[in-house]
Amino acid sequence: MTVGGGFVGANPLLRWSYLVEQWDTVQTAIVEHVQLTLAAVSIGFLISLGLAAIGLRFRWTIGPITGFSAFLYTIPSVAAFGLLRSVFGTSLLTAIIPLVGFTILILVTNILDGFRAVPAPVKAAADGMGLSPLRRVLTVETPLAVPYMINGLRIATVTTVGLVAVAAIVGFGGFGRLIFDGLNRTFWTPMTIGAIGSILLALLFDLLFFLLGSALTPWARKRPA
Repeated sequence: MTVGGGFVGANPLLRWSYLVEQWDTVQTAIVEHVQLTLAAVSIGFLISLGLAAIGLRFRWTIGPITGFSAFLYTIPSVAAFGLLRSVFGTSLLTAIIPLVGFTILILVTNILDGFRAVPAPVKAAADGMGLSPLRRVLTVETPLAVPYMINGLRIATVTTVGLVAVAAIVGFGGFGRLIFDGLNRTFWTPMTIGAIGSILLALLFDLLFFLLGSALTPWARKRPA
């Protein structure tokens, strides 16, 4: 039997009064989770753009770049946060560095795939029109690679939303703070709010990137039959 959205008893899954009484704490968790996610993905995207540019310019570097990115991705998140805590303490860097590192493999591979998917005849046509290499990349290749970039951003962002919660072990983490607080006190309500909040935030980011991709690539939309 349930009452008010939670199980009857002293420790329901969701105590609505908690949302009212601790709204400032919940709001802080929302803002911190969003900020950490956006910061990590933005920095990771800029780094990945640079690495992809190097890889496309010097093809022999693609193997080392993707290999190192894969190595970063395979490091367990808890181990990464724990190791960096011994170096930087409970600072923002301790939380941001692993989050950025986990985005690079996803982003750099999608960016590389996007530019490598541009048909050779399209590049040849652009060269035949007298476009400089830089202009060809900016006006011809990049628009065609955008769907791949958006796909990479969608995956990286949703993944990062989940990893941000783990950053609570180093003093940050948004909804992860609520989850860890609930675990420490065996109090289900903050755990429920943290878990549901993380899921909803991931779904929201995924929807926003889907809409952004549709807006930037109208030619990719399926026409009705």
